[in-house]
Amino acid sequence: MARKNVSLKDIAEKLELSISTVSRALKDHPDISVDVKTRVNELARRWNYFSAKDSNNKKNNTTKTIGVVVPNMEKNFYASIISGIEGYAKKEGYFIIIANSRENYETEKECIKNLLKLNVEGLIVCLTQETRDFSHFDIMLSNTIPLVFFDRVCRTNEFSSVIADNADAAKELTLHLFDSGAENIAHITGPKKLYITNERIAGYISALQERNVSYNEANVVHCDLTPTGATKAVYKLLNNKPIPDAIFCMNDTIAYVVMKEIKRHGFKIPEDIAVTGFNNEFHSTIVEPTLTTVLHPTIEFGEETARLLLDQINSENKLAPRQVVMKTKLVVRESSEKQ
Repeated sequence: MARKNVSLKDIAEKLELSISTVSRALKDHPDISVDVKTRVNELARRWNYFSAKDSNNKKNNTTKTIGVVVPNMEKNFYASIISGIEGYAKKEGYFIIIANSRENYETEKECIKNLLKLNVEGLIVCLTQETRDFSHFDIMLSNTIPLVFFDRVCRTNEFSSVIADNADAAKELTLHLFDSGAENIAHITGPKKLYITNERIAGYISALQERNVSYNEANVVHCDLTPTGATKAVYKLLNNKPIPDAIFCMNDTIAYVVMKEIKRHGFKIPEDIAVTGFNNEFHSTIVEPTLTTVLHPTIEFGEETARLLLDQINSENKLAPRQVVMKTKLVVRESSEKQ
C-alpha cells in the first residue's frame, strides 16, 4: 500500500539498510549491488517515494512550467484543449510540457514520472481508457504538487477537475433525434468504465424515459473508440432487428466511421438512419452529409483547466478541490434531419 510523506529513513528502516545506502541505490550508484537497488527501488515505487530535491520546490527554484498529459495528441479535440491551456499559461508567464500517454496505462504512469523529474510545478491530466488504478496520483498529494484532471477524471474529492455537461448534452442530442422523426435510437459509446461513457449513457436513457420509450440493451454498444472498434459496433447495430433509425455516436471520429459503413451497406443518411457525433471537430462541416454534433468549448475548457491549476500553484494555502462543469451546445446539421 502507498504511503504519504515517505522519507529515506522510512525505506532504510524497512529494508534494514543505512540511509546512505538507500540514497545511493536510488541514484544508481555503481558501488551498490543490483539486488539492493532492486529492493530499494521497488519499495520506493510502492510507497510513492519522491525526493524533496525532485519535488515542487516553489520557494527556491520555480520552473514556471506545467506538465500536460493527454491520451491521444493526434485528435483535434485534445489539440484544441492544449491550445487553450497553453494560451492561458503563457499569459500568466508559464510554459507547458506535453506528454502523450497513447491510451496506455503504463505509459501514463511513465509520463507523470518523467514530468515530475523535470520539476514541473503542477500537472494537468486526462486519463487513458485503460486507467483503473489511480494510486500513481498519490505522489501528488504526498508532495503537495497541484493536479487538475480534465474530461476523463477520477478522485474528485481530492483533485480539481473540468468536465463537460455530458449527461445533459447526451439527453438534448437524443431528444433532438426523436424530434427529427427517429423512433429507434441506438448509442455507440465508449469503454464501460470511463466516466464520460456512463454520463452520456445516463443522458441517453433520460431522454428515452422522457419520451416513454423502453430501454433496449441491444441498442447500446461499447467500443474502444478506434475506427476498428467503431466498425464492429455499427455492424452489430445493423444486424439488430429492427435496425436503428438513428445512431448517437460517442464522438465525431466514431460518427465518420459509422457514416461510411451505413453508406457501404446501402442505407441513406438521414432518411434511413440518422447519425450524430460529439465534439464538433472540423471535419463535421465537410463530410457528406454534414454532421450534427455537440459543440465542446475546447479552448475555454483548456483555459479553465489551466486557471484552476495556476490558482493552486500561486496560492500560499492549500485550496479545496473544485469541480467545474462546462456547458455545451447542440449543433444541428444535415445528418440528423429526417423530416
